[in-house]
Amino acid sequence: MYTLKKSLGQHFLHDENICRKIIASLQQHQFSQLLEVGPGAGAITKYLIQIENINFKAVEIDDEKVDFLYKTYPQLQEKIIHKSFLDIEKPFEGKFTLVGNFPYNISSQIVFKILDWKDDVECMIGMFQQEVAERIAAKEGRKTYGVISVLVQAFFDVEYLFEVNPNSFTPPPKVKSAVIRLTPKVESITLASERKFSVLVKAGFNQRRKMLRNAVKSLFEEDVLKDEIFNKRAEQLSVHDFAQLTFRMK
Repeated sequence: MYTLKKSLGQHFLHDENICRKIIASLQQHQFSQLLEVGPGAGAITKYLIQIENINFKAVEIDDEKVDFLYKTYPQLQEKIIHKSFLDIEKPFEGKFTLVGNFPYNISSQIVFKILDWKDDVECMIGMFQQEVAERIAAKEGRKTYGVISVLVQAFFDVEYLFEVNPNSFTPPPKVKSAVIRLTPKVESITLASERKFSVLVKAGFNQRRKMLRNAVKSLFEEDVLKDEIFNKRAEQLSVHDFAQLTFRMK
C-alpha cells in the first residue's frame, strides 16, 4: 500500500461524504481543464477521473503516492506531474480549475501561487486548515482579517463552503479543516499597480496594532498622511480602501 509522511503534512481524506461534497461543489461550475493538487491516495481523484470531456492533471511530489496512483488508476498514466506544486509551471494553456486537499504546511504558499495565475484560474475548490480558510474569507473588522484576506479578495470572491471534522482523515489532524471556493471577481478592482497594492497591504498589517499612519508613513507624502483614513488600523480598511490608497502612494 503506502505510508504517511509527516514531513509532507499528509492527512488522507477517507470520508466519502466529504469527498462527494467537494465534487458536488466543483461541478457547480463548468470547466474543461482541471488540476488536482496533492491527490495522495486518490480519495478525490477516483471521482475526478470519471468526469467526462475534461483535460485532467494531478500534481504530486511523493514518489510512493505516484507509484500507488499509477497502479490503482492506470488511466492516470502521463497525467501526473511528479513535482511540488510550488515548483511547477502553469499546467495548462488558457483557463483552468484547481481542486485539492492542500498540504497544510504549504497552504498559504499555494494560495499565493494561485494569485500569480489569477488571469487563468476560473475556480478553485480547496481544503485548508480551518484557521487559514477563515483568514482567506475574513472581512474587514475581524481579527482574522489580514494580508491574505485582502490580497485574495482583491481578485477573487471567496465562499466558505463547509467544515470538516478531523475524524474524516487518516491520521486525524489536530485541527479542524474547511473547504472554500475562489471564483474571479466579475468586476476587477482598480489599482495603481499590483506591486504598490501588495507593498501597502503588507506594510499596513506588519504593524497591525498601530494606526495606519505610523505603519505606512514611508509610502506616502506627509500631506497625504493627514487624511482621516490614516487614523484607522489596517484591519479596519476594506479591500477597496487599500486599492484607492495605491493611487496616493509615492
